[in-house]
Amino acid sequence: MNRYQQKYGLCRLSIDTLLILFLSWQPLVVADQGDGLPTVSVSVLQFGTAHWELNHIVDRQLDRRHGYTLALRPVANLPASHLAVTSGTVNGAVADLLWAQSRYQAGSAFLYVPFSSSIGDIVVAEESPVRTVSDLEGLRIGVAGGPDSKGWILLQKVAAQQGINLIKVAEVQYAAPPLLSQALRRGQIDAIVTYWHFAARLKGEGGWRSAFGMADLLTDMELASDLPVLGYVFPEPWVRDNPQLLESFARSVAEAKAELAEQPVYWRRLRPLMRTADKGVFEALRAGFIAGNPQPLTDQRIADLRELLVLTGVESNTLMPDTLFYRGQP
Repeated sequence: MNRYQQKYGLCRLSIDTLLILFLSWQPLVVADQGDGLPTVSVSVLQFGTAHWELNHIVDRQLDRRHGYTLALRPVANLPASHLAVTSGTVNGAVADLLWAQSRYQAGSAFLYVPFSSSIGDIVVAEESPVRTVSDLEGLRIGVAGGPDSKGWILLQKVAAQQGINLIKVAEVQYAAPPLLSQALRRGQIDAIVTYWHFAARLKGEGGWRSAFGMADLLTDMELASDLPVLGYVFPEPWVRDNPQLLESFARSVAEAKAELAEQPVYWRRLRPLMRTADKGVFEALRAGFIAGNPQPLTDQRIADLRELLVLTGVESNTLMPDTLFYRGQP
């Protein structure tokens, strides 16, 4: 490859990256910074569950109470959010544990601040006989997130302990969560392994229930049942240079979680972000979000998180170190 080709290739990569950012970009949501407070910028899905508490922080000025200004950049999808934080466009974003682990293995360390312990749910019709893992044999199972979904991997591990190979004894289909919910409603599949908020919407409608929870699967694997599988991620170099800002952000998140858990009135303003006019669905989403509020990380809980990574196929000698797990609040 000559210099021109090398230069052209680099320019094309840069243009492609800028195009993704341009298509996913929305204006930074940030209050007047005339008070001179430092800013923490976070990429967030426009209608993602993390936006609920981050929006609450901004509205209640919990950020300013803790000495900083929170700037939110809503994006349309997870790849755009991940690109924003890896490119340095924002300071932080929401990602799952496997993403943080994959970045560490790729040479980019991110501090993992717990956001939610809601892994997902196994949903069936109210009248379904499915109550245990073994009851899934011979059924049509829909899986959200593809074959690498944490919930699906965990379900297969528990089934394997009981001598069951779900891939062989069930008909498995992978699809996007909304499509799986529709297929379940139409009777095209018998059970779905889906994200908690899609499960909450179904159960809020009525006629659907949890066959058993992901928390039950964690217990079966002798792990803590409320591990924070979703977190806010911040590049380790940024955290090293801004330790007080990180602490202030974490404290404001903890305060937001407490207010949203203890005072239902705050949820009225958030309802447009939740995209539901149905009272049952609204209440199910609110209850599910609060149920996922994580406890502070301890040595044992961090050990369980690392063991969960091993169960999903990560080599033990490549695991994120303990120092990349935030031990304070939430």
